[in-house]
Amino acid sequence: MRATLQFETFDGEYVRRLAEGESSAGNHFAEYFGNVLYLKLRVRLRFPDLIDDVLQTTLLRVLQILRDGEEIRRPERFGAFVNSVCNNVIREHFRAERRYDAWDEEMPEPVDPSVDLDADLVNNDRKRLIDEILMTLSERDRRILRAIFLEETDKTELCAQFKID
Repeated sequence: MRATLQFETFDGEYVRRLAEGESSAGNHFAEYFGNVLYLKLRVRLRFPDLIDDVLQTTLLRVLQILRDGEEIRRPERFGAFVNSVCNNVIREHFRAERRYDAWDEEMPEPVDPSVDLDADLVNNDRKRLIDEILMTLSERDRRILRAIFLEETDKTELCAQFKID
């Protein structure tokens, strides 16, 4: 359980000491903003592990920004700066969470419209029906139809071969 909160003010000297890695400033920063951010995060996030992750990421980012030489133009608003960094970390988490939806085991698999599962059955039925119809025709008529549709024989050649018009 975290302690109650007393708001503090910050100045350029505090930010400078923190940027330089002074241990007392770092300890104060971690303790103070750990409590402030914890109170904020426990309302917005559901899981304690997630709260700790966002908290740690926020504190680390602020320290990295300071140690990379970024200037805090208004040190008296350092608390608002830390809060803004925390808001950004929360947004990043929610964006990443939305990007990957959990798989619902009960949900049917999506249908691929490019695959026609019934095509083979329909084609086999059509072939069977065509074979039945062809069997009712004479051998000569079957040869003519086969020459026209399967062999794609030229029609003038076909007429001369079978003596038809």
